[in-house]
Amino acid sequence: MSELILEVKNINCAYDGAPVIHDVSIGVGEGELVSIVGANGAGKSTIMRTIAGLMHPVNGNIKFKGKDISRLPAHMIIREGISYVPEGRRLFAKLSVQENLELGAYIEVNRSEIKLRTEEIFELFPILQERKTQIAETLSGGEQQMLAIARGMMSKPKLLMLDELSLGLMPALVERVMEAVVNVNKKGTTILLVEQMVQEALEIADRGYVIQTGRILISGEAKELLESEEVRKAYMGM
Repeated sequence: MSELILEVKNINCAYDGAPVIHDVSIGVGEGELVSIVGANGAGKSTIMRTIAGLMHPVNGNIKFKGKDISRLPAHMIIREGISYVPEGRRLFAKLSVQENLELGAYIEVNRSEIKLRTEEIFELFPILQERKTQIAETLSGGEQQMLAIARGMMSKPKLLMLDELSLGLMPALVERVMEAVVNVNKKGTTILLVEQMVQEALEIADRGYVIQTGRILISGEAKELLESEEVRKAYMGM
């Protein structure tokens, strides 16, 4: 495993005083694709929201590139180099593909840099270039998900966090979106992926964490987790 870019150590999180995340520790190495998998309601998105600064841990700490970011607000987390694509896509539905992408680069003031990033995105997602003047809400579910990923990349993140990409997509589209994630990672972006489709997420990951009722149940190399009797029985119906 390469040097850790993200270290989450023993965090506990709560909603209105009710504990939901219990003593969770995860690490993501530079250039890795790491998946956090588990059933719906297991606490996966809460971990992502906490890393993204949308909520703060009750205790424990989160370090990014060696700096403690546990208490930073969300807008500062983006400036540190973390981009979070929440579940449900959350696009600007009435704006075009191009406009959505440009809004993803709102922390960048240099217009030529924004243009360069857009060109890189279109290279990675040719379908978005074809659809660049199209209104976001008229795209297919898979295209909307690709736009959400692409918009998240427009801030040039050191770490891209993707939350429940498969939500509401047909199996064939899930496959396409997962391929897109692999391509983004191969181009050098470190990725933390949260997903309830356990097999699909582990098949593309380097390492994985299986979470159950707010606790890490098992972690390790993704290949090992896929072969684990415990994981196969609990999550893949095998």
